[in-house]
Amino acid sequence: QVHLVESGGGLVQAGGSLRLSCAGSGRTFSRYAMGWFRQAPGKEREFVAAINWSGTSPYIADSVKGRFSISREDAKSTVYLQMNSLIDGETAVYYCAAVLELPPIDASWSSRAIDYWGQGTQVTVAS
Repeated sequence: QVHLVESGGGLVQAGGSLRLSCAGSGRTFSRYAMGWFRQAPGKEREFVAAINWSGTSPYIADSVKGRFSISREDAKSTVYLQMNSLIDGETAVYYCAAVLELPPIDASWSSRAIDYWGQGTQVTVAS
């Protein structure tokens, strides 16, 4: 089992940057593929990025490609989401997710069953 805790959210001006962190508990963190999702008020949850267990295959959704990146540091049981050039439409709660099996790291994450979710961290982009 993995317990996930996100941090790093906050208020940022449009065009600014934030780095979100997701810390996982448990010795099996490195066995999980990890992902990030977001949910804006009144909207469905949206897949943002994913990375495989070894950190060698990151995937970034088209909506944020070129501005966001995902990485992981298994020595710290942490996965990161670096967000640059944020726009005000990206105000949302950002969630960390873990999948134990060896899932494809691609757009299929938008409809994939997730094994574990974090509680979310609020990102507010001010225009």
